[in-house]
Amino acid sequence: MIRPVAAGRNDETESRADLKRKGDNMKKENRTFRGVENMRDNQQKVFADEGVYFVSYGVKIAYKPWDGTPELDREKWDYSKTTAKYRNLFLGETTKETEAKIKSGAYILADLN
Repeated sequence: MIRPVAAGRNDETESRADLKRKGDNMKKENRTFRGVENMRDNQQKVFADEGVYFVSYGVKIAYKPWDGTPELDREKWDYSKTTAKYRNLFLGETTKETEAKIKSGAYILADLN
């Protein structure tokens, strides 16, 4: 279920303050966030106007813009087996495929946090 970001809070919405409390500190960019989809406990897709983030335990791991080159966090993209499992689901590929795309330049390593 995708919950829209809203100023108030009820069973169907999640405020920006709630996202921040989850550790999703995305104030580096001026982006508008539209909602959160839980993949599993502590594993979320966060939807923005420009694309979607994969967030694991409050840390941005990957970003897929609607248009453009996907980005992975330079430090955390392969942090743990659990992170890798859900990153692979998010990207639709294996870790070996992700590593090959990083090497080829198809993915950008960036500071997402």
